[in-house]
Amino acid sequence: MRSYTITNIWGIPIRVNTSLLIFLPILAWLIGSGQQIELYAGLIGGLTGVGFDLAVLRAGSMPWLVGLLAAVGLFVSVTIHELGHSWVAIRYGLEIESITLWILGGLAALKTFPKEWNREFWIAIAGPITSLLVAGVCYGAAVVAPTSLQVPRFVLGWLAITNVVLAGFNLLPAFPMDGGRILRALLARTRPYGVATRIAARVGVLFAFLFAIVAVLNFQIILLLLAFFIYGAATTESKAVLLDELFEGLTVSDIMTREPATVTASTTVDDFGSQMLRNRNPIHLVVDGDGDAVGIVTLDDLKKARRQDRDTDTVGEIMRDVPRVDPDADAFDILGQLQGSGGLDAIVQRDGELFGVLTEADYAHAMTIQRGFRSGVAG
Repeated sequence: MRSYTITNIWGIPIRVNTSLLIFLPILAWLIGSGQQIELYAGLIGGLTGVGFDLAVLRAGSMPWLVGLLAAVGLFVSVTIHELGHSWVAIRYGLEIESITLWILGGLAALKTFPKEWNREFWIAIAGPITSLLVAGVCYGAAVVAPTSLQVPRFVLGWLAITNVVLAGFNLLPAFPMDGGRILRALLARTRPYGVATRIAARVGVLFAFLFAIVAVLNFQIILLLLAFFIYGAATTESKAVLLDELFEGLTVSDIMTREPATVTASTTVDDFGSQMLRNRNPIHLVVDGDGDAVGIVTLDDLKKARRQDRDTDTVGEIMRDVPRVDPDADAFDILGQLQGSGGLDAIVQRDGELFGVLTEADYAHAMTIQRGFRSGVAG
């Protein structure tokens, strides 16, 4: 689903995913409908000592207002939670690409995540600490607010409890929650980063299975979705660190194709098909009349071309404009950037000078070699 930038804080784009826009009115209804207000009012009163006039909270359209304010307040709280992570990361000199709010919470996307255990620990724990601070502020405001302000007092009390729950939930030792990163940081004090990640990922998978069992036994769809989410995050994190280890010390120039097959943009698609058949190369660098690189064309691009137009359409019409990357750039960092752009192909050049092309096949080949090398060393 798409995300939309709604504002910038400290230069960080704050984005809202479409899933949140769909879920927000549902959440507002869940909070304000039926007996939920009475249930929440009793819970808030029991935990905070704040009393409520239920007649006021239930009057007319008031339940919808209460639900909407509470739902919006929740995601404001999530934003502040992510800003807590971001503030500490910025203090360490790290760049935050964006903060995205979606149906399962928020995500502060760091351009690079630190491998130093103490930095990861403080960045991760900053979120729950921030949520607890927000809970304290909301609790204090709910206690001192006049009894005539029934709706604000209810919402503040609800947010106080919810932020405590948010902090506690995020401290679960499972990726992608903060607790998973805190666990990895603590493990990495005495272990290699990769080993710490694999242990933390296994703990996350264990939690995912436990959640799934509880969800199935109690017919809890949301908990089951959360179990799948945690399982996916744990395995993804483990794979990402494995890739980082495999590509450690490698630059783009180490793995790229140095002398790629080329085709001119003016070549017809039909002629290009014949050329590809002869040289058996599924990826070609596309050049213009002056020999400058303008894009990449692959066998998949050829397959998508309309058969009846292949004798008139040109390669320039079916090629893809791909990112340009520096030959000395870190291979793993570029992999992450290319995955974020929706593909794994790039033209390697610097100041207009062509060095080669970088493709998914190059990464796969490098992985095979590195795995073989590491296996040989281990043996």
